Amino acid sequence: MNAQNGMYELTAERRAVFKRSSLRGLRQQGRIPAVVYGSDMDSIPVHVDSKEIGKLARKGRTETFHLKIEGMKPIQAIIKEMEQKNGAWIHVDFQQVSDNKPIRVRVPIEYLGIPAGTKKGGIIQIQESGLEIEGLPSDLPPVIEVDISHLNVGDKLLAQDVALPDPIQLVSNKDELLVSIVVPRGVDMDVDAADAVEEQPS
Repeated sequence: MNAQNGMYELTAERRAVFKRSSLRGLRQQGRIPAVVYGSDMDSIPVHVDSKEIGKLARKGRTETFHLKIEGMKPIQAIIKEMEQKNGAWIHVDFQQVSDNKPIRVRVPIEYLGIPAGTKKGGIIQIQESGLEIEGLPSDLPPVIEVDISHLNVGDKLLAQDVALPDPIQLVSNKDELLVSIVVPRGVDMDVDAADAVEEQPS
């Protein structure tokens, strides 16, 4: 993988066979089956080097790069989807992008802080690890940081509660539950009473 004009460059080879045995053979050779698609191009089956795609994936799903395919001019693309099995990549979807066309992509969430409710016996339940958002490729964040330290017992964090950088738009359902702080089963917890105890001077 080389950098050209500050953008990474990934080379892909066209894929002509599609049997399961041939795909397994590619993976054994350190290649990952993939497909490239876009609004103004037909889908192209390809395969890429597993180590190179691993390096790119670590930079983030919204990282744009130049994808070189034999017989074509390099295209600007992002990783749209990646499929894993037993901790190893087994398939990748690349999407062609344009600097002036918004795209939709699922971005991972990084939860920050320790919820206040867990200090009172509550249990944190994380329901979602990412959000689908829309924006220009250059505006898309590689990760969405969300502070959850203020969440108390009984509190919930919904998709609509997440502050997205302007001009990024939320695509996920605004009522989608991301995180909740719940009372452990078999425990009768009076949240107000717990607060009162905590607020009493020692």
